[in-house]
Amino acid sequence: MVGTLMRWAAALAVIVVAGAGRPVQAAPASSCPACHENLGGRLASPVAGMADDVHARRGMSCDACHGGAPTRIGMDAHDRRAGYRGAPSPQQVPAFCARCHSRPDIIRRYNPRLPTDQLDRYWTSVHGQRLRRGDTQVATCTSCHGVHPVRGVDDTRSPVFPTNVPATCAICHADAARMKPYGIPTTQYEEYRASVHGQALLERGNRRAPACNDCHDNHGAVPPGATSVANVCAQCHSATRDLFVRSPHKSAFDALGLAECTVCHGTHNIAFPTDEMLGTGPGSVCAPCHPPGSPEGAVADSIRASLEQLKALIAQSEAMLARASRAGLDVTDAQLDISEAETQVIRARAVTHTSSPEQLRSPIDAGTAAAERARRAGEAALAELAFRRRGLAVSLGVMAVVVVSLWLKLRQLERASGRSGKGAPR
Repeated sequence: MVGTLMRWAAALAVIVVAGAGRPVQAAPASSCPACHENLGGRLASPVAGMADDVHARRGMSCDACHGGAPTRIGMDAHDRRAGYRGAPSPQQVPAFCARCHSRPDIIRRYNPRLPTDQLDRYWTSVHGQRLRRGDTQVATCTSCHGVHPVRGVDDTRSPVFPTNVPATCAICHADAARMKPYGIPTTQYEEYRASVHGQALLERGNRRAPACNDCHDNHGAVPPGATSVANVCAQCHSATRDLFVRSPHKSAFDALGLAECTVCHGTHNIAFPTDEMLGTGPGSVCAPCHPPGSPEGAVADSIRASLEQLKALIAQSEAMLARASRAGLDVTDAQLDISEAETQVIRARAVTHTSSPEQLRSPIDAGTAAAERARRAGEAALAELAFRRRGLAVSLGVMAVVVVSLWLKLRQLERASGRSGKGAPR
């Protein structure tokens, strides 16, 4: 207590000394930074943080959030009659921030694109609902956005910058002790980091890959229910969702209350999809429900077989074209057919979500036709290559015969010339 009073006295002295000997002039716009800088410790850290604060950069000072009488000095600035609010408690934080962030007339002055429904959405979230019930351990605005400084969401140092969001959520959701009272698992972050989405976002910096908030929402964060998962995934995978809706799985999953996409692909640990997931072999996601030998398992196996046959034909055709290309033959048109066939494989993989061999026929047939064209072109190119090689061999043989014949003729002439030289009179 004594220490605090001494620091306040020192801060006051600094301000008084700073003004001594000067002509009488208007009080400074805000006494907050000067006082708090000299208080040191946690009371000074907000001043240091304001250098990177998005609010300060837009001209707002401490009193914009905390109120009071900033033109006064010392504790007199903390005049509650002048609207001083001080630091809000966790339960007060949402409404504290919403004094501006739920006001379009205020936000429009600074960033018209910024939504103003955050508070309403927050109260619908699991965090907001628990906070209203008195749980002060849940996340509020400052838990995710930080405080002193509150950095803009486009600042790469912000906790809510896209590539930082998973780690920000993990501060609480990977904390086993913190999550224990809620019975929530704490493996999500590690699973996400290893997932196809996590690798794209965190390792390759692909900000189109989803982070936690893209599936769970930002301010209205809730776990997607079983009936909502497909719609959440469809934000990016809309075509796949539409194909799944046509499948017999849709009505079955609805009846069983299963969460559609996650049944086969997982939740936070979504791996890169492979063809091995189809059928009833190792790595299959069909087999747990449709074991080998069952009618549905046979359908799954036929779908997998169709894909594998097309891939094998493409590989065979591609190998022929590669041999011809290395030999110097132009196979550009045939390589375009290979690209078309590979496109149809991608299309066929999407259509597997219908679980219908009949619907799979269209991309499989189109891909097979393109691959067959490429194969025939490859065969023709290799046949031409063989013909050219035979022609070259014949040409070389003829040339060799001519060379040998000429050499023999020269030898014959030399011997004849030698004999005539010996018989001539001296």
